[in-house]
Amino acid sequence: MKEIAALLVFLIALNGTVSAQCDSLQANRYVTRSTTYGLGYTNILDTYLTPQEYTGMEGRVARETIRMTKLFDGNISVQNFFQANLSYTHNNAEDNNTFAGLVNWNYGLHYQFRINEHLKLLAGGLSDINGGFVYNLRNSNNPASAKVYANFAASGMAIYRFKIKNYQMVARYQANVPLIGALFSPNYGQSYYEIFTLGNSDGVVKFTTLKNQPSIRQMFTFDFPVRYSKIRLSYLWDIQQSKVNQLKTHTYSHIFMVGFVKDLYLMHNKNGNPLPAKIRAY
Repeated sequence: MKEIAALLVFLIALNGTVSAQCDSLQANRYVTRSTTYGLGYTNILDTYLTPQEYTGMEGRVARETIRMTKLFDGNISVQNFFQANLSYTHNNAEDNNTFAGLVNWNYGLHYQFRINEHLKLLAGGLSDINGGFVYNLRNSNNPASAKVYANFAASGMAIYRFKIKNYQMVARYQANVPLIGALFSPNYGQSYYEIFTLGNSDGVVKFTTLKNQPSIRQMFTFDFPVRYSKIRLSYLWDIQQSKVNQLKTHTYSHIFMVGFVKDLYLMHNKNGNPLPAKIRAY
């Protein structure tokens, strides 16, 4: 009898351990993905092309993936965020226009502090990689300016979950501030022909900090269900600035976006390949 009792205790303990391990593994397979599209207002300045500010409309698309990891007892989440925008702007005199575009990719880790069942605060860091252009339609000598820069940014979020009747709502605020990085910029009065053809490239890559690149990206999102779908409304306040090589640039964007959110659970087939299966819980 003692042997049977000991065996039962061992099996119960083993079952609890296996269940806890399975829960930990399953938590890593939950993925939240969203795709949103938006329009808004932008203000662009690039003194390499002109001392005038240009204002107009901007279109933007964003795709985000967030999931938990096994790091630090499962308290670390990973965020993969990609966005691209294209704008058409004009100066105050209404006699010139510019096209501008930028692609931005963030990949970062956040530690989650669970304050209570409704509120979570997240803190961490992420890579911030950017590439784009500004094209002035009337400039003949230097009509375009390239935008290439990368940073390490501090990032924080606040996520609040609540219900209205039986409907689950999620509100979030996120802010990313670049701390250190590198930026490509011609010197004042220098052409791209001099840089890339003649090889006069001294000083065109600059180390950046908050002093010469004071920027911030802020995002507000609100998720709510509509029948079997989940809708996301978001507002992006994107401020990108720099002052290097006697040149000033800025892009101030206010964008309202709408799209869909999907909650996925990654399963594995016999060959070990991930298979996404939609779940309704968020």
